[in-house]
Amino acid sequence: MSVATGRASSTKRTLLIGALLVVVLDVVAYIISNGEGLVGFPGGVIKLALEPIVPHAVINLGSEEHHVATLFDFYPSITGSIIMSWVVMAVIILGLAVAARGLKEIPGKVQNVLEFAIEGLSGFAMGIGGPGAKPFITFFLACFLFIAVSNWSGLIPGVGRIHALRAPTSDVNVTVGLALVAFVYFHYQGVRALGIGGYLSKFFTLKNGGIGLFVGVLEFFLELVKPITLAMRLFGNIYGGELALTVMTTITLAFIPMALYGLELFVGLMQGIIFSVLVLVFTMLAMEGHHEEGHEEHHEPAGAGGTTAGAGTEVAAH
Repeated sequence: MSVATGRASSTKRTLLIGALLVVVLDVVAYIISNGEGLVGFPGGVIKLALEPIVPHAVINLGSEEHHVATLFDFYPSITGSIIMSWVVMAVIILGLAVAARGLKEIPGKVQNVLEFAIEGLSGFAMGIGGPGAKPFITFFLACFLFIAVSNWSGLIPGVGRIHALRAPTSDVNVTVGLALVAFVYFHYQGVRALGIGGYLSKFFTLKNGGIGLFVGVLEFFLELVKPITLAMRLFGNIYGGELALTVMTTITLAFIPMALYGLELFVGLMQGIIFSVLVLVFTMLAMEGHHEEGHEEHHEPAGAGGTTAGAGTEVAAH
């Protein structure tokens, strides 16, 4: 009991010291700025602090000297979210390269953590998609790593406030791009597994009469909605979370929002998992044959080791 009490008191002391440091930082910032940063508080200050929904174009590549950016913009430019995407990719690739070079037969603490995380995520994916999901684990992990790190990058001080740096997933153009890549990926795997004719027969067939054709066409149009839901779910959660954190920071002068960072870290992690899991599930469903034909009539994809039918059964069970 004494050990537990000592740890609890130590944790409280640490939190109290951290809170006092935040208050001192707020007071120092107020004195240095002579209160100019609080003019129009709270509404005016919140408005200035909010991250614009339209990303800032750092470098314009088109012919227009003063281009007015819109939410969905097809004007050639390099935005802050694109630059941050490059930074995130560099961090992931260099980090994994360094970790791979330092692999040992007897793993250390860092290697143990990495192996545990990768094996846990792989097992999680296999539990959802079944044995047939094994060929797609790499893509699943790549989606998760990029999205999770992109989500967390928005919590770094200065990111979002500096025009050249913005969390990639807080830009709807980036999330739409990710969703379209995933959309092409899982439909490609469906065509590869069933062939073009077999894949299209899932949606356009008269074997079950007019009602079957109607249901198939409806499912076809629902497929077109998948990238929209993937993109908007990710964008809305990350952009909304950053706005909420900004508002709370402004109102409470960076005191209470320290606790919200843990919540946003969790949300960023969960959104990475949700996006990756949905892509994996959509991939496995795309490889299934027509509902009425039975799984035994599925065609196996080349090089997949004959595991597609079993994977489809696992996904259907889930």
